[in-house]
Amino acid sequence: MKAIILCAGRGTRLRPLTFSNAKHLIPIANKPVMFYGLESIIEAGITEVGVIVSENRSEFVRVLGDGERWGIHISYIVQEEPKGLAHAASVARDFCGDEPFLMYLGDNIFQTGMKEAVKLYMAHQPNAITFLYEVEDPRPYGVAELEGDQVVRVVEKPKQPKSRWILTGAYIFDPIVFEVIDQLQPSGRGEYEITDAIQGLVDRGARVMPHFVPGWWVDTGNSSDMLRANRLVLRQLESEIGEGVVLDEQSALVGDVVLGDGVEIRNSIVRGPAIIGPQSHIVDSFIGSFTSIGRNVTIKHSEIEHSIIMDGCSISNVGGRIDDSVFGRNISLHRADSLPRAHKFLLADDSQISLV
Repeated sequence: MKAIILCAGRGTRLRPLTFSNAKHLIPIANKPVMFYGLESIIEAGITEVGVIVSENRSEFVRVLGDGERWGIHISYIVQEEPKGLAHAASVARDFCGDEPFLMYLGDNIFQTGMKEAVKLYMAHQPNAITFLYEVEDPRPYGVAELEGDQVVRVVEKPKQPKSRWILTGAYIFDPIVFEVIDQLQPSGRGEYEITDAIQGLVDRGARVMPHFVPGWWVDTGNSSDMLRANRLVLRQLESEIGEGVVLDEQSALVGDVVLGDGVEIRNSIVRGPAIIGPQSHIVDSFIGSFTSIGRNVTIKHSEIEHSIIMDGCSISNVGGRIDDSVFGRNISLHRADSLPRAHKFLLADDSQISLV
């Protein structure tokens, strides 16, 4: 079995972060979000991985390389235009060849990985497996209708859903799916939908089985879901202190905290679960629960909680607590000590600022 990870999306819901970062490489708990999927694929025993990219190919090559550090082989497959998930699968046709393949949306995170679903496929050899997750209100999603161990219908955003099992960001297909995709017509939004491909398999009499996702699942398509995923991943961390860490007598770590190499903490409290990347400096500050701080970050005279602060940021003298926030790389946020006090901003398109 091979795997493809879809990373060609432009991340419009995450602008302005995605003007300078591929959304699939934005960190959750200081790890690029698509690494969670890649690592779960490797854990399932798959060693041939195709990464579907667009004009952002060079970013992924720089970060992932050829896969050697994981003991796998990574190929890069270009989707020239964003024409939907089924179209993204179709551009990987030559890569997949005659083998079944696991298709993973690179901005999704599953708590429990891919291993059990791959075992299910190997044991029963269906034509497809859908990863299903139960929600209270399935109307905004693609909904699977079931009879026994079979998916018998897939409905996109039904007004009156017949089940609470929705499609998530992972699937397993055998090569017959490409024949179905060849026959698809674009949907109302002009895309080739994976739900139509699954329904096409059902209509052909193909066997489509459900895999019921245990634990949690998050699609990190917007900032609030990124923060939710960050919170869920941090809950699983255990305390770890890197080499060369400086923690003075006036500082304290409360709960599970991960400190990278060379972190310096002076006259500050860090309340876990939290993670602070290598060579970062926390001075006269409070870092609250569910906060991820990247490498080479400096925070002075500030309070931050339930936030993601990426590499290279510098924050000081902020009045009030920073909460529920996402900072891109190399952001500088400072309050001047002198009077008069004023707000001065340099913001990219689609930035969001709240002064409370």
